[in-house]
Amino acid sequence: MLGEGLSFFNILRITVDIALVWYVFYKLIMLLRGTKAIQLLKGIFVVFIIYLVSYFLNLQTVQVMIEQIIVWGPLAVIILFQPELRRALEQIGRGSFFSRNRRSEEEIFNQTIEAIVKSCKYMGKRRIGALITIERETNMGDYVQTGIPINGQLTNQLLTNIFVPNTPLHDGAVIINQNEIVAAACYLPLSESPFISKELGTRHRAAMGISEVSDAITIIVSEETGNISLTRNAELYRDIDEEKLRDILVKELEPNFVKAPTLKSWNWRGKKK
Repeated sequence: MLGEGLSFFNILRITVDIALVWYVFYKLIMLLRGTKAIQLLKGIFVVFIIYLVSYFLNLQTVQVMIEQIIVWGPLAVIILFQPELRRALEQIGRGSFFSRNRRSEEEIFNQTIEAIVKSCKYMGKRRIGALITIERETNMGDYVQTGIPINGQLTNQLLTNIFVPNTPLHDGAVIINQNEIVAAACYLPLSESPFISKELGTRHRAAMGISEVSDAITIIVSEETGNISLTRNAELYRDIDEEKLRDILVKELEPNFVKAPTLKSWNWRGKKK
């Protein structure tokens, strides 16, 4: 028999108590992610560290100042972050605070796929040449740095506009990570394989080249024929239609997209946040 202090119900109660606190803390972090409130949390952590240092070093003036911050800080937080607090209370009232974000992730993923497919279809019909590389596990930082940073949300309008002929960014590759266009006008390594057809141009050789050194998926839209091709794992798939393109992207990108730590955290790889 377990003692009173270590009874099964006491252990269960403590476990549930800790689990609930951690779950609520996790949901709050997810809710505040991407807002200015997350910077507040970092600031609170820094103030806490300073307070501990001042306590152990007996820095009385610093302690008095931080104690005043602790006293008046909650009021300032309520005033400054009233929109975020209201949003959190609204989510609790709707019951969405304790629900998973799986649906929103799926919606963003589907929007990303459709944006790429629609853009390629549009450019193919009008014979607008394009080279689109989608990053997966292999870091593309070296190639991102050769281009112009975009760091914009992926939409078919933005993606198409980049490749409009005679514009500053149309020459080169666009690199996409998750639902973000990271950079444009990037240079990719050209394949030196002797097995590539002589009728294929620079875009196809660049697409094959990056597929030989990374696990990225690259889409090519030919400006001569309007046909859409795709490379992955050093293999070239030529003249694929809209449905085939969508199927490949869904199959290949969904695992990387869903397991990503955050959908909006990808930044200019040469200058990580």
